[in-house]
Order: sequence, then C-alpha cells, then structure tokens
Amino acid sequence: MQTTSHPKEGVFEDVAWSRRIATMVAAALAVVGILAASSIARSATQSSATVSLHKTSLGMVLATANGHTLYLFLKDTNDKSACTASCAKFWPPLITRSKPTAGMGVKASLLGTTKRSNGSLQVTYNRHPLYAFSLDKLAGLTKGEGLAAFGAKWYVLSGKGTAIVKAVTSPSPTTTTTQCLYPPCG
Repeated sequence: MQTTSHPKEGVFEDVAWSRRIATMVAAALAVVGILAASSIARSATQSSATVSLHKTSLGMVLATANGHTLYLFLKDTNDKSACTASCAKFWPPLITRSKPTAGMGVKASLLGTTKRSNGSLQVTYNRHPLYAFSLDKLAGLTKGEGLAAFGAKWYVLSGKGTAIVKAVTSPSPTTTTTQCLYPPCG
C-alpha cells in the first residue's frame, strides 16, 4: 500500500529545514566576525615595528618586516621628524605602539622611538626617524634614494645607521640634473 502525502507537507518541511540551515550559517558568520574583530584588536594593541636589513640594488639597507626600504630625511634634527601633513603622505613614517624589534642585521641598541606632533611613536635608528616611500610599491625598491623633496634629501640607511649616498653620474661635466617629484623641493 502506497501512502501519498499532501503536497504542502513537503513544502513546510523544506521551509523549516531551510530556516535551520540559515540560522546555522548566520551563527557561524557571527562567530567568524567576532574572532576576526578580536584578532584585529589584538594586533592593533600589540603591534611592534620590526626593522631588518634587506638586499637592494644599493646593497643591504634598512627595511620593514615586509622588505620595504626605509629612509632618513636630512631635514630632521635632534631626533625629531620634520615631515608632517602632505610630506607624511608621500613619506609615511614607520609607526609603532611598542618598543621596535631588531630583525636580521639590525642592532637593537640603535633602535628607538620619537614622539610625532600627533602623539604617535615613530621608529628611529641611530637617532634618525624612519620613513617608507609611497612609490616603493614592492619590497626591495629604492626609488626615493637621493630625492630632494619637502625641503631636503632622502637617503636609505645602512646597518650602521648612516645614509647610503648613491654616487650620481652626470652625462657630461657641465650638465647637472635635479630630481624633484613633489614640491616644495630644496
């Protein structure tokens, strides 16, 4: 004997099952969201900048943990940054919330911090505030080397904390060139 069910009974069962699945998916997404938010909050409060030596076309230079080259700004004096506002957009300062970490080839005794005008802590090396360059899109690039921008020149740093000055060769003894990407140029 074969039983037949009312066509609407299966529909109600399918709707109930769909609601249960939707509830389980929503609960799982909520848990993932909570875990992601707590992970972001943890990393924000525990963030420490790591400075290491990385190989570039200029040799071994200071770089961030992900290999982006770091620069010093000749306009900085007395361990204080002179790069703010639009300067800091093109030359983002290396910021930390805690003591910076010395990576491979870096002397921990030369690492420090200085307070910026906005209250954040900028990493220093051998008393030079450190900056990245916005046009160095990939690790190992040194496009900011020797540029004159925002009133002074920018140089990469060696593991000793001194500027690496790339020798500029001119096409002829009477020709000089100045490279300036962003005003004001000095």
